[in-house]
Amino acid sequence: MHCEILEAGKVRCLLCPNFCLLKKDEIGRCGVRQNQNGRLYSLIYGETTSIALDPIEKKPLYHFYPGNFILSLGTKGCNLKCPWCQNWSISQGDLSCPTEKITPKEAVARARKLKSFGIAYTYNEPFIWYEFVYDTARLAQKEGLKNVLVTNGYVNQKPLEEIIGFIDAMNIDVKSMEESFYQKYCQGKLLPVLRTAEFSAKKCHVEITNLIIPTLNDRQENFQKLADWIAQKLGKDTPLHFSRYFPAYKTDIPPTPIETLKRAEAIAKEKLRYVYLGNV
Repeated sequence: MHCEILEAGKVRCLLCPNFCLLKKDEIGRCGVRQNQNGRLYSLIYGETTSIALDPIEKKPLYHFYPGNFILSLGTKGCNLKCPWCQNWSISQGDLSCPTEKITPKEAVARARKLKSFGIAYTYNEPFIWYEFVYDTARLAQKEGLKNVLVTNGYVNQKPLEEIIGFIDAMNIDVKSMEESFYQKYCQGKLLPVLRTAEFSAKKCHVEITNLIIPTLNDRQENFQKLADWIAQKLGKDTPLHFSRYFPAYKTDIPPTPIETLKRAEAIAKEKLRYVYLGNV
């Protein structure tokens, strides 16, 4: 458990860059980590809200075992607060959604039974499910299965370093190349996300997703900065997925025009070899 025990029964969570300082009984911004009598506890170990056998392309990962299906697990909560979240019913709100109990051993057994090549931790933010993901990924690796994270990349360096050896692929959601965007809309920071991607790309397969939201992050400069960063820091062979936005949760902005995605694609292809459009 990544935390710091402080005086007066307080605890500071060190898992993600929110660094939540929690008094007794307080719960972190992720909604799933609580100070119980001066110790930090996960409220979601072994609790799943979603279990499915998905095509790997749905993650989206196009260059990692294409054409295959992967057992996908999710829980509840998130350490960012994006107002357009398509999975808001399990990631935001009061988090009272029902769950199903599962152990790491059962998850691996289910993957085997379904003839999945691995396990994807997805649907909500897997890093806040850290202890369960760590235990399951370690066991899955021993059983010859691959581990995939579909993540916002918002995690601190030490926890990332401890788990990366068990991870085979990631799709990392880079929401914008502007710090102000992360602060205003996500209640987070950009730099930790970029750091996660740059570190992980040296350790496992990485693909990047950018959800294009009209009027918020659809400027040409954002596409150029994103493509430049990927080419320089991750490599020009790193796949980039531009995803079409649809109204969800707290946003009613109209869907992203197809023309905007095509413009982003054309800009990115000047620097990158593999650029894809999603939700079109």
